[in-house]
Amino acid sequence: MKVAAVQMDIKILEKERNLAKILESFEAAARAGAKLVVFPECALPGYCYTSREEALPVAETVPGPSTEKIAAAAKRLGVTAVVGMLERVDDSIFNAAVVITPEGIQGSHRKIHLLHLGIDRYDVPGDVPFPVFQATQAKIGVNICFDCSFPESGRVLKLKGAQILAIPTNWPVGSDTWAHIPRVRAIENHLYVIAADRVGEERGFRFAGHSQIIDVTGEALVD
Repeated sequence: MKVAAVQMDIKILEKERNLAKILESFEAAARAGAKLVVFPECALPGYCYTSREEALPVAETVPGPSTEKIAAAAKRLGVTAVVGMLERVDDSIFNAAVVITPEGIQGSHRKIHLLHLGIDRYDVPGDVPFPVFQATQAKIGVNICFDCSFPESGRVLKLKGAQILAIPTNWPVGSDTWAHIPRVRAIENHLYVIAADRVGEERGFRFAGHSQIIDVTGEALVD
């Protein structure tokens, strides 16, 4: 099974622009033979919000307009996508990652461990246990960024049957989390790990871009 991590420069508040880039990269990965494509944390809306009110207009329900467009592409291409977004439920916002297979929208993981940074200062901690999603060729679990810093976040997914751990993330320049955590989670749980980090700068916050694909022995297949 060929997989891909998309490392992209995301523009805050430019959801339509980001969605176009997601769909373009999704097509390119599919043409290269990927059957699973992972995108960064908050790939649709951006991350460095200064208030809940600023973020509300770019938060969407699941299903919603953007996820429906990605679902149409997933069906046409026969490829699964994991995409970071802001999920809106009534008046609450979750930092979430939606999992979309060729069969449709399977659901989302809502980030449980929140840092005092960006939108995570204003959103709501994940309110459901870590889910496992059945893709065409594998069972997928998701950790969003800081989630993966806690061993239990990966372990519970392994015990639920996950074979791949997808990590949509926004690792910043200056953090060395990327150098250790994905390999450790792969080794201790015998999971493949796909970490999709972003690049560029957003409101003075620079991102490291250390996307990587790790095998079950902790070896980097791509980094």
